[in-house]
Amino acid sequence: MGVMRTLLLKASQSDWLAKQATSRRFAKRAVSRFMPGEHVQAAISAAGDLRERSITTVFTLLGEAIADRSEAEKVRDHYLDVLERVDRSALATHLSVKPTQLGLNISRDLCTELISGLLSRAAALHNFLWIDMESSEHVDATLKVFRELRTSHTNVGLCLQSYLHRTADDLETLLPLTPAIRLVKGAYNEPPHIAFPRKQDVDANFFKLAKRLLAEEARREGVRPGFGTHDMHLITRIQDFAEGAGIPRNAYEVQMLYGIRRDDQLRLTAEGYSVRVLISYGSYWFPWYMRRLAERPANLWFVAKSVFR
Repeated sequence: MGVMRTLLLKASQSDWLAKQATSRRFAKRAVSRFMPGEHVQAAISAAGDLRERSITTVFTLLGEAIADRSEAEKVRDHYLDVLERVDRSALATHLSVKPTQLGLNISRDLCTELISGLLSRAAALHNFLWIDMESSEHVDATLKVFRELRTSHTNVGLCLQSYLHRTADDLETLLPLTPAIRLVKGAYNEPPHIAFPRKQDVDANFFKLAKRLLAEEARREGVRPGFGTHDMHLITRIQDFAEGAGIPRNAYEVQMLYGIRRDDQLRLTAEGYSVRVLISYGSYWFPWYMRRLAERPANLWFVAKSVFR
């Protein structure tokens, strides 16, 4: 998918670069384009502004690969507090959590336990929680966590990545669970035998999976799709397919990141589509930011402008 994308994804794994970047003021200015701040209160304020424009939101605390149980429990406690804050603010805001941030690398049972606690509290507050999908080595364990949680919780959704060869098969095995699925392209550095190396193949698989999620059978069974992409050509193809099949505009969500395609977010909302914006926050932003740049290397121009601002 290009030399620049590969370099950015490799950079996302560098602890040295992360230390350098997070100590530089210009880097923090650049990342502010994609996140309103490092504290959850900044996310809540941004969600309040979007609510005024009829756009819903989803929060995620940046971070992953926690290897200490007490740290994973702290993340769980943080999200419990966020649920209360969201409820008091009357925001239509979901949570999106990374399994490795909630102990997946320690124990699958621990991860399931911690997420289950979050789901129970979210249900009591009439809220919803998404389980994010990370690199390919965690897919099997994440699917097992989701399957176990889905047996006792209805307010949980799962992210799937169209750049993985396996995702079409994974989706077929998940459909009987009538899941909520957030489909994204994928943003980790994967070898070609695991992920499609060419953008056009990733896009083609995304559209194929989107059509499967919007199929009459899936809709009849209650599958809830969300399409996480900033690719307006791809969004238009999905819209045209849905329109041709007589699917209402509010039967699926278009999900985008905070700060990206703001005009399109407003336009889609005005046209009757359901738009949800992912708001990230936290101090562990460097790997996430590099992956966002890798999705669209043209955004490096904004970094350059921040350096000389």
